Amino acid sequence: MDKGAGWILYAWLMLLVAGIMGIIDGIIALSQSSFFTDYGAHYIAGNLTTWGWVALIMGILAVVAAFSVIRGGVFGQWFGITVACVSVIVQLTWIPIVPFWALFIMLLDILVIYGLAVYGGNQDAA
Repeated sequence: MDKGAGWILYAWLMLLVAGIMGIIDGIIALSQSSFFTDYGAHYIAGNLTTWGWVALIMGILAVVAAFSVIRGGVFGQWFGITVACVSVIVQLTWIPIVPFWALFIMLLDILVIYGLAVYGGNQDAA
């Protein structure tokens, strides 16, 4: 295996898992489930439906970014970094609702950004 192949695989897997979880979170929020409303959180902006759409769109983008990263190339690298950066910002808004989960996802996103920034353009690693 080439140097950095593990980081590329990690970035692909985390973007894929985060994307699937984002899609699930978005669907749960849009269905007005009591899963998120039981926390009694106050949203920074908007309401549960607004953030459900944000989570759903971010989830779809993360899945697309995951497949773009695994294909290799510079576009996949930068698209993955962009999606992970936006995900970190979105997770900041989820801190009042699910603080430990949001911080955990932020940590994973930062590691994805690192892996793609350092090794993402190396097509041989993918």
